[in-house]
Amino acid sequence: MVSRSYSNLLDLALGDSPSFSGERKRFPRVATVPGLLSEVEDESCHSVGSDAPSVSQERMIIVGNQLPLRAHQNEDDGEWCFSWDEDSLLLQLKDGLGDDVEVIYVGCLKEEIAPNKQDDVAQTLLETFKCVPAFIPLELFTKYYHGFCKQHLWPLFHYMLPLSPDLGGRFDRSLWQAYVSVNKIFADKVMEVISPDDDYVWVHDYHLMVLPTFLRKRFNRVKLGFFLHSPFPSSEIYRTLPVRDEILRALLNSDLIGFHTFDYARHFLSCCGRMLGLSYQSKRGYIGLEYYGRTVSIKILPVGIHIGQLQSVLNLPETEAKVVELHDKFRGRTVMLGVDDMDIFKGISLKLLAMEQLLVQHPENIGEVVLVQIANPARGRGRDVQEVRSEAYATVKRINNRFGRPGYDPVVLIDNPLQFYERIAYYVIAECCLVTAVRDGMNLIPYEYIICRQGNEKLDETLGLDPSAQKKSMLIVSEFIGCSPSLSGAVRVNPWNIDAVAEAMDSALIVSEAEKQLRHEKHYRYVSTHDVAYWAHSFLQDLERACGDHLRRRCWGIGFGLGFRVIALDLNFRKLSVEHIVSAYKRTKSRAILLDYDSTLMPTGSLNTTPNVEAVGILNNLCRDPKNVVFLVSGKDRKTLTEWFSCCEKLGLAAEHGYCIRPNHDSDWETCVSLPDFDWKQIAEPVMKLYTETTDGSTIETKESALVWNYLYADPDFGFCQAKELLDHLESVLANEPVSVKSGQHIVEVKPQGVNKGLVAEHILTTMRQKGKIPDFVLCIGDDRSDEDMFEVIMRAKTGSCLSPVAEVFASTVGQKPSKAKYYVEDRSEILRMLQALANASEQTAKTTPALSSRGVIIDRE
Repeated sequence: MVSRSYSNLLDLALGDSPSFSGERKRFPRVATVPGLLSEVEDESCHSVGSDAPSVSQERMIIVGNQLPLRAHQNEDDGEWCFSWDEDSLLLQLKDGLGDDVEVIYVGCLKEEIAPNKQDDVAQTLLETFKCVPAFIPLELFTKYYHGFCKQHLWPLFHYMLPLSPDLGGRFDRSLWQAYVSVNKIFADKVMEVISPDDDYVWVHDYHLMVLPTFLRKRFNRVKLGFFLHSPFPSSEIYRTLPVRDEILRALLNSDLIGFHTFDYARHFLSCCGRMLGLSYQSKRGYIGLEYYGRTVSIKILPVGIHIGQLQSVLNLPETEAKVVELHDKFRGRTVMLGVDDMDIFKGISLKLLAMEQLLVQHPENIGEVVLVQIANPARGRGRDVQEVRSEAYATVKRINNRFGRPGYDPVVLIDNPLQFYERIAYYVIAECCLVTAVRDGMNLIPYEYIICRQGNEKLDETLGLDPSAQKKSMLIVSEFIGCSPSLSGAVRVNPWNIDAVAEAMDSALIVSEAEKQLRHEKHYRYVSTHDVAYWAHSFLQDLERACGDHLRRRCWGIGFGLGFRVIALDLNFRKLSVEHIVSAYKRTKSRAILLDYDSTLMPTGSLNTTPNVEAVGILNNLCRDPKNVVFLVSGKDRKTLTEWFSCCEKLGLAAEHGYCIRPNHDSDWETCVSLPDFDWKQIAEPVMKLYTETTDGSTIETKESALVWNYLYADPDFGFCQAKELLDHLESVLANEPVSVKSGQHIVEVKPQGVNKGLVAEHILTTMRQKGKIPDFVLCIGDDRSDEDMFEVIMRAKTGSCLSPVAEVFASTVGQKPSKAKYYVEDRSEILRMLQALANASEQTAKTTPALSSRGVIIDRE
């Protein structure tokens, strides 16, 4: 069968079905794809179809940097043995997808597999584990992972700027090319197993941020979600990345993008607004970005932990034995626990300094309190890791030498790898857990600690606790970690403020038992109900919702390399052809034409807004045809329009979105709506002035019938926030006035109720019908939200008495975007070419045919 995800849907719409040779198996043999690609190189730049059979069972393809597998090579025969990695989040999230969802994993292996073994290993993993390995050559993987991911992205996403070669290193384009190449290899692996019409794809983390572009290029309707497990930095930090636009656009090729916290999502949305000019909207609780006709949904939900796995480890005999050992070792002392990776962002040294400050300020804790710091191996490598380790050892040595006693060390630093059950045992005996990272994406250590402190009956018996008694725990967490917002009972600290952390540690030691129980109960209720299964299930639900309208849209791809994106539009939405409209124009006798000024006569955003000679000449040529009625519908005031178009004697003008209208130069202006007074301006104007004074770059435009607050030249984020606040403020104070308050592109406008551009279109069509000149041709072009009212009236008139039953109606928006119009034109230059072609057709007709009186054209000024 031909895949519905075939890229060139325009060809399909024309009946040109693609030809495919051969059949693809659902699980083909996995091949290796070594090599280095440039950032724009892609031999599969055109989308292809798929003959993969449809499947009845829902299927999820999970793509991550590493497969959720452990590997072991036998010393005897050199054969590889594999098993599931129970600690892998990618494996744990499967619990939330349901038994009816088939899961396939795509990723790398931690171990390097010899080239002659790769095909056999790939086949084994596919058949046994439903895993598709991506074998990356070692040199390429080093540049991709240890180079671009860990040297550029990871520090930058954790707010570390490469201000010197020692701080992350300068941007290296060869590392970026390696990153793109590996993402391309991952895309090839996904292509080997995907059934694009049925499968969902879930991509994980910053290692694969350009993968969505490669997948969207192959299948325009791929059901694609992405979740970022690290922080997303503020725009001031992110914009320093030389390939910032490429990564943003790649992420926007997803249908759903997930973040742990609102802060991370807000930073991403701010970057999209500042660098790509995109705005977002919240509809019924869902945040969405409009991107070339597609709605990219934003999800905010922190990941949880696998509670079942933790509870099973808690039940192990070796866990019980370790708990007994630690309980005896620290008997009579209060244990405070830290569990962190040995890297620069976990703040281990700052935590140790806070412990030292605690003992200085509260010497009564000497001999009573022990800080156990478990230091997991760093995931990266480099000089910064060595510096963190050296500083930690030196600080621990100094503290223990100063405050230690025989049989007592205030700080116990454990940097050798621990078994999972050993770490669990430390959680069980710790009275307080400190997670004071200076920057971290999520950090699940507090969640694990809460579940372990809940314990079980067997451990209660071992520790001599009453099983019916309420559990207790204390958490001290950094403000800068992703889990902080969800832990409302934790003591939040600024890890850079050593005195404050020390005081938090002291308060955790002296807090009452009842409060410890209350805090623990609050945390346990949240953690136990928001586990990893809940997170995965929620993400899949939102992904299904985000992809729900795929088959109701017409899609095709544009752009090259990482600039590729997909246009998704209504099935009936198509480009307005010059040949088509000229043909209809020639065979009609009574025409109405409506055009938008900024998108037709002047470039958008131009500082010089006066009409140029070329545009005025085209308008005059159209107006000379007696079959035409030409109108300019504008948001500008009548005085400005009169001055600008004084040389267009037969041009009709509508000012202030239809509040007043003038059929031609010789007629007087008349108002379309009768308004008793404008007393509401005395209420609205002072409010607008207040926001203008506090928003640099904003202005107020005073019109006869309306007031407009414009923030085009203000800071985008601040202006947007102020606009929302102003909108609420004006709606409140003008609630009893006969006006409407609306927001538009960089504006907030107050105008009388019932005044809109649709009023002009309705007035013109009605007037022509009353004069016995029922239009059989209507052209209406506009570019923004205010023009949608005009499109709606014209499309509705097709079924009424204002138009001829055989009327040719062309409602067209500028640019490919969602609209009530059925056509689109690309830009101003294309509009001018089209209008010039219509004017030329009128001149040719005038030379051969006596002029017939019937004039009808409408143009929108804004």
